[in-house]
Amino acid sequence: MTLRGHDEAWREWREAMTSSRMHHAWILAGLEGLGKSSFALAAAAELVREPGVPQPPPDRHPDILIPQHPPENRDEAKKRDDGQEYRRKRAIPIDEIRALQQRLTTRPTLGSRRAVIIDPADDLEKSAVNALLKSLEEPPAGTYFLLVAHRPGRLLPTIRSRCRMLRFNPLPPAEVDEILRAEAPQATPETRAAAVAAAEGSPGAALAFVEQDLGALHQLMGLILAEGDDGFALRGALAEEIGGKPSRERQQAVCDLARAVVAAGLAGANRERQGRIIAVHGDLVRLGAQLPTFNFDPALVAMEIGGLLASLAMPRETAR
Repeated sequence: MTLRGHDEAWREWREAMTSSRMHHAWILAGLEGLGKSSFALAAAAELVREPGVPQPPPDRHPDILIPQHPPENRDEAKKRDDGQEYRRKRAIPIDEIRALQQRLTTRPTLGSRRAVIIDPADDLEKSAVNALLKSLEEPPAGTYFLLVAHRPGRLLPTIRSRCRMLRFNPLPPAEVDEILRAEAPQATPETRAAAVAAAEGSPGAALAFVEQDLGALHQLMGLILAEGDDGFALRGALAEEIGGKPSRERQQAVCDLARAVVAAGLAGANRERQGRIIAVHGDLVRLGAQLPTFNFDPALVAMEIGGLLASLAMPRETAR
């Protein structure tokens, strides 16, 4: 995917690199899918590059350290060792940070600088965050930290206070649609419209939504908002369209789409309706935050989302 919208971030980063006092820690903040990870890797490569010294690819550079999400369990570790696809832990554990800190006791390999990329910092275990904080407080000479953060507000204030913020802004809907036309020409106009609405300016998220093919769900959600669902028929259709055994990614995509559909109704609404929209949006945000962790029944998730949408169309009906 061609990355866009990084010009200002590059300008700020390169100005800092040429200054006499380059900040030692950065938070790359913005929606998921804006290309922050790719920026971090390219920026780290510029940072550690030494004139006249051959440089390996950034993802294999000895002076670019990236703690990983390890295998979920022993069985998944065996799959990894056998070269197979494997499931990873959802969080970056403290063991990864401790191993990183051990590396930081040595000198950089190819030059005078070393870069550490935490991607994403949102996924650090609590104990790992506390361990990382010690390194941020007393960074080794020549070591620079780049913390990719999709939700920087969730980082500890003590982490944020030690980092310089580099923001990545969402793209306009027309640009996201243009990227979809180029990168996913097979997508129907309905699917593209759903993806653009749900992605909220993130082309990476939009492409992921296209893979989920949410065009029909987008239409159903619009119907529920417009007509309500007194007989639960539309909620049943919503559950059927989501599927009996959807992946976590699909459930998350559906919840994000519902949140975007609800938020679109905020403009032009009167004060009373705005309050209801904000309340439903908050419920969807909370549900979306729970989906990666809890094993909810997919049908109940569909009914919950449908009920929240219906509550906006029919004031007499409250979400369950």
